[in-house]
Amino acid sequence: MNSDRSVGHEPTASAHQRFSVASLARRALLRAGLTGAAALGTGVALGASPASAATPGRRHRPSTPEEALRALAAGNRRWSTYRERHPDETPDVRRSLTSGQHPFALVLGCIDSRVPPELVFDQGLGDLMTVRSAGEVLDEAVLGSVAYGVLELAIPLVLVLGHQSCGAVKAAVEADETGGRLPAHIQYIADQIAPSIDRTKEGDPRVDSTIDANVRAVRARLAAEPDLADKVASGRLAIVGARYELTTQRVHRVA
Repeated sequence: MNSDRSVGHEPTASAHQRFSVASLARRALLRAGLTGAAALGTGVALGASPASAATPGRRHRPSTPEEALRALAAGNRRWSTYRERHPDETPDVRRSLTSGQHPFALVLGCIDSRVPPELVFDQGLGDLMTVRSAGEVLDEAVLGSVAYGVLELAIPLVLVLGHQSCGAVKAAVEADETGGRLPAHIQYIADQIAPSIDRTKEGDPRVDSTIDANVRAVRARLAAEPDLADKVASGRLAIVGARYELTTQRVHRVA
């Protein structure tokens, strides 16, 4: 899920032509390549549809939780193997979005600058609704935002996305261990994460385990919301916990 770019001097005309030809060749190769299957959820085989990336305008919108999971997993596979397509950024798509939006998944993630959902899942404009708070902490504004996506826009998937080396979780664990108070409103974040602290471990393993426990707690709280629970029971919505690894850039499910 990485991409490196370099900035240099302005190329000569011939160098520019060589760059353009090479760039077009690479793009054609990527469009022609097949994305292998990946998994982001028990029992769900995931893959991508290469033809959809070459089709002008908007792609097929996933309408079920299973389709949405497959789309996210395929995008994450592209990101982690440096084969991003940067879909749904064309002028046609931008114009179509002026009349409305139909995102197929809502990602509740951390504010960490290293984990932007649209990038790590290789999605474009209008594809994802993203709600971000430190440590994926819930409050009324976050709950209302999630509910809006599900109830008003009929989004079939809510993904609670934690991540490796979460600073909010680390701060909560350290504050709990020292008994110190964090500045201003940051203490509120720590207080919300504190019930998920894994006291069976010490040091970095405690932080790492708490990241997963916090994802589970947030997912469980969302699943207990009556309006969301009704949609889950009917099969129209899935609420899934997941985690992004900074070292591999892959997303995997948190059971």
